[in-house]
Amino acid sequence: MRRASARHRLAARRRHRRTLIGATACIPLALTLGACANANVITLSATPTTDTSETITAEHTPKGDILVTGHGATLYDFAPDTPKQSACLNDGCVFQWPPLLQDGPITVGPKLQRALVGTLRRPDGSTQISYGGHPLYTYNNDVSPGMVTGQAIDQNGGLWYVLTPSGQEIRSSFSIQVSG
Repeated sequence: MRRASARHRLAARRRHRRTLIGATACIPLALTLGACANANVITLSATPTTDTSETITAEHTPKGDILVTGHGATLYDFAPDTPKQSACLNDGCVFQWPPLLQDGPITVGPKLQRALVGTLRRPDGSTQISYGGHPLYTYNNDVSPGMVTGQAIDQNGGLWYVLTPSGQEIRSSFSIQVSG
């Protein structure tokens, strides 16, 4: 019973996140027409889609190439994780650092090695994607494609790092802010 409840909560959070993102579309219109009912909208990193496949690719940064989703969301590793177990399990961690979940086929970009892609089963029954033995997460403070604001920060009991196409952590601190 507890497993179904946790799976239900994660699914509800994902639906809620997609709803919030869809609501951000009315912000530019609201500025023009003043017609948006909810001006206090939080923009999150996931992009709504009907495609159940997940793409992992590489994006060039001043620190070298890093892993991103097909929508440009930066992917992070949580240092306390192991190749078979996520340490980001409580609601606060999972909301701030959504695990990259497998809902369908996984597509790998040209700079990446298919052999480094793996999965692990989360306690709620969902399947999380890993790369080079590192479970992958996005960061909800990265509100635009290409943003890197979670690099080398200590949060939720450990450090968060971006990964290279060879599956190595980049440990130096840096951030990339994207202007809209």
